Amino acid sequence: MTTPQEKAAAARRAAEAAAKAAAEAEAAADAAEREAAEEAARASGQGAAKPGKSAGGDAAAAGEKIAAGYVFEGPALELGGVMVDGAVIPGALTRIPLRTLNRHGLVAGATGTGKTKTLQGIAEQLSSAGVPVVMADMKGDLSGLAQPGERSDKLIARSAELGDTGWAPAGFPVEFVSLGTGGIGVPVRATITSFGPVLLSKVLGLNATQESTLGLIFHWADEHGLALLDLKDLRAVITHLTSPDGKADLAGIGGVSAATAGVILRALVNLEAEGGDTFFGEPELDSADLLRVRGGQGVITLVELGAQAARPALFSTFLMWVLAELFQTLPEIGDPDKPKLVFIFDEAHLLFAGASKAFLDQVVQTVKLIRSKGVGVIFSTQMPTDIPNPVLSQLGARIQHALRAFTPEDQQALTKTVKTYPKTETYDLAQALTSLGIGEAIVTVLSETGAPTPVAWTRLRAPRSFMGAIGDDAVHARAERSPLFAKYGATVDRESAYEILAAKVQASQAEPEAPPQPKRSGPDDKTAAERIMDNPAVKNFLRSAATAAGREISRSIFGTRKR
Repeated sequence: MTTPQEKAAAARRAAEAAAKAAAEAEAAADAAEREAAEEAARASGQGAAKPGKSAGGDAAAAGEKIAAGYVFEGPALELGGVMVDGAVIPGALTRIPLRTLNRHGLVAGATGTGKTKTLQGIAEQLSSAGVPVVMADMKGDLSGLAQPGERSDKLIARSAELGDTGWAPAGFPVEFVSLGTGGIGVPVRATITSFGPVLLSKVLGLNATQESTLGLIFHWADEHGLALLDLKDLRAVITHLTSPDGKADLAGIGGVSAATAGVILRALVNLEAEGGDTFFGEPELDSADLLRVRGGQGVITLVELGAQAARPALFSTFLMWVLAELFQTLPEIGDPDKPKLVFIFDEAHLLFAGASKAFLDQVVQTVKLIRSKGVGVIFSTQMPTDIPNPVLSQLGARIQHALRAFTPEDQQALTKTVKTYPKTETYDLAQALTSLGIGEAIVTVLSETGAPTPVAWTRLRAPRSFMGAIGDDAVHARAERSPLFAKYGATVDRESAYEILAAKVQASQAEPEAPPQPKRSGPDDKTAAERIMDNPAVKNFLRSAATAAGREISRSIFGTRKR
C-alpha cells in the first residue's frame, strides 16, 4: 500500500518532470521562432542581423544614434564606448546620470565575464564624485580599490579607444570591515533586537510557521523590556519560555508550540557554532559611519564575510539590515543631483534564495522607498532571473555581461532577459548576449527624464585602481589604522535579557519556600516570598521589569527596531 509520503514524493517528481518539459518546450519554440525569422529574412534577400551588426549597414551612423541617447546635462558615470559590427565607434560613449542612480540598477553576467571590474569602476567614479559606497566583497578581490593600478601600454590604448584619454593609476579611500570579530577588517555587529525576527529568520533558514513564532517571541521580549543584544539573550528567552517556569508566559503569547520554539533554539545553537555569536552583539554599527566623505571623495566601505563564511546568507541579509536602518534614519530628499549613498549587492541571489514571502515583500518595499532618501542600490548576480520580478522592475540601469545558454533552463532565462530590454534595430540581442567578450556588456539606463536609453553594446572602461587583491596582511594593517577600529574593535557585553533572566532563576532558587504558617508571630517575621523579594538580584530584575512599559520596543520595516 502506498503511504502518503510516497504519494507526495511521486507528485513532486511528476511536477519537476513537467516543469522541465515545459522549459524545454518553451526553449524549442523560441529557437524555432528565431529560425523562422532568419529564413524569412533570407528569402527576402535581407539576411539575418548578426550580433552587433547594424540593420542599416552604416555602423558609424548607428553608433552615433545610440550615443545621442546617452548625452546628459548633469554629471554622469562614464561606462565605455558603443560597439557596432564588433568595433568601437569613435566618440560614441555610454554613461549613467548621477541623478538617476537612486533608481537602482543591475549588473549581471556569467562568471568570468567582467562583472567585478565593472563594479570596481563604478565604485571609483562614485567615490570621485563625492558619493560614499558600500560594497559586498564576497571573494576578497575588490581590496585593490585602496591601491593605484598598474600602467601598461595595452591598458592605455584601451582607455584611449574608449575616450578615457586621461587614464592614470589612482587609489581611493576604503574602509575594510568584517562581519563579527573573526575577519581581517574592522569588526561590525548588529544586536538581535535591532536585526529583528524577519531578517533573523532568513539567516536561520526558518519556514513561515517558525518565522511567525520567532516574531511572537520577539514581541514577548519587547513587551517585557528585555534587550536581545546577542545570541545568548535570545537563547535565554526561548529557554525560559520552554521551561516549567515560563509555561504561563508561553501560553500567553498565543499560537506558539514548544516544539517549534525548540526548533528555533536548535537553529540558534547551530548559528552560534558557526561563528554567528561574533556578529550579534555590541557595539552596534552606526549607519552614519557609512556616509563619510574624505577629502572630497566618498569613502568606499568593503564588507567581507569574516568568520561567517559558513553562512553567506548572513552577508546579504546584513546589508539589507543596514538599508532598513538608513530608511529609518535618513530624511526624505526626493531626487537629488547625486545619491547620498550607493549600495552594491554582489551575489544578490543569496538574498532571495529560499526567502519567505514576508521577507520578499519587505525587500520590495525597501527598494521602492529608499530612493526618496537618496540611496541607490545595485544588485549583481549571474542571471537576471535570480532577482524576483517585483524587485527587477524597480531597477532602472541594466549592465548585462555575457550569458551562457547551455541548458533548456539557460535558454529560457536568455529569452526572458531579451524581453526585458527596449527594442533595438541594431542588435540581435539573443545572439549578442551570448557573444559578448570579457569586459563588454549590453547597456540601457534611465535618462535624466526617466526614459530608457537605447540599447548599447558597450566595451567598458578599465578601473584606475589595482585590479586584484592586496593581501590579507595589508587589509588588516589598514583596518587597525582606521578610526573605526577604536570604536568597534572591542566587544561590549552589558546587562541584557540573559543576565536579567539568570538573576530571576538564581533568586527563585536562593531560598526554599517555607511551609505555610497559619499566623505570623510578630511584625518582624517575614514569609519566604518576602525574603525573596528582598533579594538584591530580584530587586534588580523588578526594577528592569517595572520600566518595561516605558521602554517597550517598537518595530519598523523587516521587524527591525524602530529608531
